[in-house]
Amino acid sequence: MSTTSIPDPPSWWYLRGWCILQGLKGFESSTLTEKDVPRKDMRGKWVIITGANNGIGFEAAKTFAAWGANIIMACREPPEWETHPSEAVEHCLDLAKSAGHSSIIEWWPINMTVLASVDEFAERWLATGRALDILCNNAGMAPYNSDETMTKDGFQIVHQVNFLSHTLLTFRILESLARSAEPRIVCTTSNLHFFGKMEFEIENLPVPKQKGPYERNKLYYQIWITEMNRRLVSSEKYRHITINGIHPGYVNSGIWNFSGTNQGTWQETIFRLLAGYLTITTEQGSFAIVNAATSAEFGPNPEVQGRGEPGAKGGGNYINRIWKAVPMPFVDDAGTRLRIWKGLPRS
Repeated sequence: MSTTSIPDPPSWWYLRGWCILQGLKGFESSTLTEKDVPRKDMRGKWVIITGANNGIGFEAAKTFAAWGANIIMACREPPEWETHPSEAVEHCLDLAKSAGHSSIIEWWPINMTVLASVDEFAERWLATGRALDILCNNAGMAPYNSDETMTKDGFQIVHQVNFLSHTLLTFRILESLARSAEPRIVCTTSNLHFFGKMEFEIENLPVPKQKGPYERNKLYYQIWITEMNRRLVSSEKYRHITINGIHPGYVNSGIWNFSGTNQGTWQETIFRLLAGYLTITTEQGSFAIVNAATSAEFGPNPEVQGRGEPGAKGGGNYINRIWKAVPMPFVDDAGTRLRIWKGLPRS
């Protein structure tokens, strides 16, 4: 199958150097506290978090539970080395009860490697008739040991789990989000999007090749977030929905436990060695999700969306932990955004 690559501009070495510099900013490891991400009253709010039984998703769910939110933990049946969703639910219920809340917290199965499973989850949610306040598109898998694996839907597995299934879920439950007063969508992207290359398959369908799918789909994801935001604010019905992409930091979480054993590729060995020196905890990483989901700074921009607090940044941002950052220049190119958009699966 033929491909079309977007060539680098004449200042190739400058752009590469700039990308490396921006990517390295993702290793920022200062310790955040409640002062940086203050407690919010989330009683009565409904939150969906994909991948909520492990890593930063679980830590974010714990915070939302302690703050009084109702939570749907959207998770697969996990491997044995991860916390089972049923145990995660019980833990969050205990936190909510200890804080004096009578929250509803449930595990609803979803398999991001199967688009039909995403559809089934969305239908189940829509059948409740509830308005959704926060959607956290967080589930993900690591880049190695899976480069050549394809899903039964015909997509490279990392690309589908980390990107395509989340865009499908977002589209399917958009009506529910629209019924909330100030809904937010938080998408877990990565600083590694600075190392992604733009390549498109025939008919403009973006499918990463066998090498580098993780960096590439994180780049596609951030581009999609920017275009999605542009379309939301251009619509009277959806203008009040705020969507942002977050890099949680270099987190020592289960996503890097590719095989579930102490054996693995040389990449896995390197990540494990670095983890003891450069990473932040899953709790620290979860602040990125919580901040984007609740802070006034990344809430709706009143000048654009007709509601929100003065000075709020609104949507379409790339957030490095809790700070707005500059994304790859591709996100500002309307033609590139359109090509990414047109290639997405829809319900």
